Amino acid sequence: MAIKLEDKKAIVAEVNEAASAALSAVVADARGVTVGAMTGLRKEAREAGVYVRVVRNTLLKRAVEGTQFDVLNDVFKGPTLIAFSNEHPGAAARIFKEFAKGQDKFEIKAAAFEGQFLAANQIDVLATLPTYDEAISQLMSVIQGATSKLARTLAAVRDQKEAAAA
Repeated sequence: MAIKLEDKKAIVAEVNEAASAALSAVVADARGVTVGAMTGLRKEAREAGVYVRVVRNTLLKRAVEGTQFDVLNDVFKGPTLIAFSNEHPGAAARIFKEFAKGQDKFEIKAAAFEGQFLAANQIDVLATLPTYDEAISQLMSVIQGATSKLARTLAAVRDQKEAAAA
Protein backbone atom coordinates (compact mmCIF):
# COMPACT_ATOMS: atom_id res chain seq x y z
CA MET A 1 0.00 0.00 0.00
CA ALA A 2 1.42 3.34 -1.05
CA ILE A 3 1.83 6.06 1.54
CA LYS A 4 1.20 9.66 0.52
CA LEU A 5 4.06 12.14 0.73
CA GLU A 6 2.35 14.10 3.51
CA ASP A 7 1.95 10.93 5.56
CA LYS A 8 5.60 10.04 5.02
CA LYS A 9 6.66 13.49 6.20
CA ALA A 10 4.45 13.13 9.27
CA ILE A 11 5.96 9.72 10.10
CA VAL A 12 9.51 11.04 9.71
CA ALA A 13 8.73 14.06 11.89
CA GLU A 14 7.10 11.92 14.59
CA VAL A 15 9.96 9.40 14.73
CA ASN A 16 12.56 12.20 14.61
CA GLU A 17 10.88 13.91 17.55
CA ALA A 18 10.90 10.62 19.50
CA ALA A 19 14.56 10.02 18.59
CA SER A 20 15.61 13.52 19.60
CA ALA A 21 14.17 13.12 23.09
CA ALA A 22 15.24 9.49 23.62
CA LEU A 23 18.07 8.18 25.78
CA SER A 24 18.59 4.93 23.86
CA ALA A 25 17.14 2.93 20.96
CA VAL A 26 16.76 -0.78 20.24
CA VAL A 27 16.03 -2.26 16.81
CA ALA A 28 14.39 -5.65 16.29
CA ASP A 29 12.83 -7.85 13.64
CA ALA A 30 9.33 -8.98 14.62
CA ARG A 31 8.49 -11.12 11.59
CA GLY A 32 6.31 -14.03 12.58
CA VAL A 33 5.26 -12.64 15.96
CA THR A 34 1.51 -12.78 16.54
CA VAL A 35 -0.58 -9.62 16.72
CA GLY A 36 -1.65 -10.47 20.26
CA ALA A 37 1.95 -10.79 21.41
CA MET A 38 2.87 -7.49 19.72
CA THR A 39 -0.07 -5.77 21.41
CA GLY A 40 1.20 -7.00 24.78
CA LEU A 41 4.71 -5.77 23.95
CA ARG A 42 3.41 -2.33 22.97
CA LYS A 43 1.34 -2.09 26.17
CA GLU A 44 4.31 -3.02 28.35
CA ALA A 45 6.50 -0.54 26.47
CA ARG A 46 3.99 2.29 26.91
CA GLU A 47 3.85 1.65 30.65
CA ALA A 48 7.66 1.83 30.84
CA GLY A 49 7.91 5.09 28.87
CA VAL A 50 9.18 3.44 25.69
CA TYR A 51 8.09 4.61 22.21
CA VAL A 52 7.69 1.60 19.88
CA ARG A 53 7.04 1.91 16.15
CA VAL A 54 7.28 -0.18 12.99
CA VAL A 55 8.68 2.09 10.29
CA ARG A 56 9.84 1.62 6.73
CA ASN A 57 13.60 1.60 6.54
CA THR A 58 13.94 4.55 4.17
CA LEU A 59 11.74 6.69 6.40
CA LEU A 60 13.56 5.52 9.50
CA LYS A 61 16.94 6.44 8.03
CA ARG A 62 15.66 9.95 7.36
CA ALA A 63 14.10 10.21 10.80
CA VAL A 64 17.27 9.33 12.73
CA GLU A 65 19.54 11.41 10.50
CA GLY A 66 21.38 13.96 12.61
CA THR A 67 20.52 12.25 15.90
CA GLN A 68 22.67 10.03 18.09
CA PHE A 69 20.92 7.01 16.56
CA ASP A 70 22.17 7.37 12.98
CA VAL A 71 24.79 4.74 13.90
CA LEU A 72 21.97 2.20 13.49
CA ASN A 73 21.50 2.87 9.74
CA ASP A 74 23.27 -0.35 8.73
CA VAL A 75 20.75 -2.55 10.60
CA PHE A 76 17.69 -1.00 8.97
CA LYS A 77 17.11 -3.96 6.65
CA GLY A 78 13.96 -6.03 6.45
CA PRO A 79 10.99 -5.35 8.72
CA THR A 80 12.16 -2.98 11.42
CA LEU A 81 10.66 -2.42 14.84
CA ILE A 82 12.34 0.40 16.75
CA ALA A 83 11.94 1.34 20.39
CA PHE A 84 13.14 4.58 21.96
CA SER A 85 13.64 4.72 25.75
CA ASN A 86 12.55 8.06 27.14
CA GLU A 87 12.78 7.67 30.91
CA HIS A 88 15.50 5.06 31.48
CA PRO A 89 18.22 4.07 28.98
CA GLY A 90 17.84 0.34 29.61
CA ALA A 91 14.03 0.17 29.51
CA ALA A 92 13.60 -0.76 25.84
CA ALA A 93 16.49 -3.23 25.93
CA ARG A 94 15.09 -4.88 29.06
CA ILE A 95 11.57 -5.14 27.58
CA PHE A 96 12.80 -6.50 24.23
CA LYS A 97 15.17 -8.98 25.89
CA GLU A 98 12.41 -10.31 28.14
CA PHE A 99 9.97 -10.48 25.19
CA ALA A 100 12.51 -12.38 23.04
CA LYS A 101 12.71 -15.15 25.66
CA GLY A 102 9.10 -16.14 24.93
CA GLN A 103 9.16 -15.52 21.18
CA ASP A 104 11.39 -17.65 18.95
CA LYS A 105 10.87 -15.46 15.90
CA PHE A 106 11.58 -12.12 17.64
CA GLU A 107 15.16 -11.10 16.87
CA ILE A 108 16.96 -8.13 18.41
CA LYS A 109 19.21 -6.62 15.74
CA ALA A 110 21.12 -3.87 17.59
CA ALA A 111 20.92 -0.94 19.97
CA ALA A 112 22.40 2.52 20.37
CA PHE A 113 23.23 4.44 23.53
CA GLU A 114 24.93 7.85 23.66
CA GLY A 115 25.91 7.60 20.00
CA GLN A 116 27.54 4.19 20.44
CA PHE A 117 26.46 1.16 18.39
CA LEU A 118 25.73 -1.98 20.41
CA ALA A 119 25.45 -5.26 18.51
CA ALA A 120 22.74 -7.76 19.45
CA ASN A 121 25.14 -9.75 21.63
CA GLN A 122 25.98 -6.58 23.61
CA ILE A 123 22.35 -5.76 24.45
CA ASP A 124 22.88 -7.06 28.00
CA VAL A 125 25.08 -4.05 28.73
CA LEU A 126 22.11 -1.77 28.17
CA ALA A 127 19.47 -4.10 29.63
CA THR A 128 21.31 -4.51 32.94
CA LEU A 129 21.73 -0.81 33.64
CA PRO A 130 20.16 -0.16 37.04
CA THR A 131 17.11 2.05 37.25
CA TYR A 132 17.33 5.26 39.25
CA ASP A 133 15.83 3.61 42.35
CA GLU A 134 18.15 0.59 42.05
CA ALA A 135 21.19 2.85 41.69
CA ILE A 136 20.20 4.87 44.76
CA SER A 137 19.71 1.71 46.83
CA GLN A 138 23.11 0.37 45.69
CA LEU A 139 24.76 3.66 46.64
CA MET A 140 23.05 3.68 50.03
CA SER A 141 24.19 0.12 50.77
CA VAL A 142 27.79 1.07 49.91
CA ILE A 143 27.58 4.13 52.17
CA GLN A 144 25.99 2.10 54.97
CA GLY A 145 28.71 -0.55 54.71
CA ALA A 146 31.47 2.05 54.83
CA THR A 147 30.00 3.91 57.82
CA SER A 148 29.42 0.73 59.82
CA LYS A 149 33.00 -0.35 59.16
CA LEU A 150 34.22 3.07 60.30
CA ALA A 151 32.12 2.80 63.48
CA ARG A 152 33.53 -0.69 64.22
CA THR A 153 37.09 0.56 63.66
CA LEU A 154 36.59 3.53 65.97
CA ALA A 155 35.06 1.28 68.65
CA ALA A 156 38.00 -1.13 68.34
CA VAL A 157 40.48 1.76 68.73
CA ARG A 158 38.58 3.01 71.81
CA ASP A 159 38.51 -0.46 73.33
CA GLN A 160 42.23 -0.88 72.64
CA LYS A 161 43.09 2.45 74.32
CA GLU A 162 40.88 1.62 77.32
CA ALA A 163 42.59 -1.76 77.67
CA ALA A 164 46.04 -0.12 77.46
CA ALA A 165 45.06 2.51 80.09
CA ALA A 166 43.87 -0.12 82.59
